[in-house]
Amino acid sequence: MNKIRKGDQVVVTTGRDKGKRGTVTRRVDDEHIVVEGVNVVKKHVKPNPLKGTTGGVVDKTLPIHQSNVAIWNAATGKADRVGIKLGKDPKTNKVTRTRVFKSSGQEIKA
Repeated sequence: MNKIRKGDQVVVTTGRDKGKRGTVTRRVDDEHIVVEGVNVVKKHVKPNPLKGTTGGVVDKTLPIHQSNVAIWNAATGKADRVGIKLGKDPKTNKVTRTRVFKSSGQEIKA
């Protein structure tokens, strides 16, 4: 189970963009995520008349490793760690996994 998912509010803990907050827009693979407004670089693009694109310098958001971000806890106003809480459904006897904040034990609404 991924502790950080698409749509989560996260804070960057290390690197050039330390302290910035943003929303996870997508997961690239098991370890990398793309966060809105974080790790933005300038990319020089050639024009391509077949695709109808003009050339120039564009901003591109690159992936960041998930160990360099922490989930944002709105209740405390700080970054927090994520834990997994196991529960059992009494009707079906299946084990359910829910994400919780480590500091308070509250369930993370996704």
